[in-house]
Amino acid sequence: MLRLARSFRPSRTRFASTSTQQKAQETLTKALEYTKRTLTPVGDRVGVALGSYRQPLLYNLSVARELLKQIYIAESLAPPRSFSTVFDAYSTLWTRVRDVGYWRTILSNGEWARVGVYAVEAYGIFKIGEILGRRNLVGYDLH
Repeated sequence: MLRLARSFRPSRTRFASTSTQQKAQETLTKALEYTKRTLTPVGDRVGVALGSYRQPLLYNLSVARELLKQIYIAESLAPPRSFSTVFDAYSTLWTRVRDVGYWRTILSNGEWARVGVYAVEAYGIFKIGEILGRRNLVGYDLH
């Protein structure tokens, strides 16, 4: 166990960046080979189960992936870097919901339309998650 812990300890010697890059590339190549070897049988079984729907499904998924990549880059999206960022956003939202003055302000300056669109988007995302969670469009399967 001690030998294993020592192997994960950072080395005190500094390597040239090219050797570090080569080592990282070799490790990545090994990881990709292992992943490919492990997941190939699973992918083959899924492909057989999909039958003739496989090709259109893969095409639509690749189009969706590329579209999402473009949106991610264009909007400069990134996950929050800390929990305090998320906490601050929700606390601001909760403060505004409870403040009557905020509602008067958005009604007077026309901001209510944007808030309404956000509310409809949030409700739609919730409903899609609910449909996916119960794996049925309407109601639960009770049998």
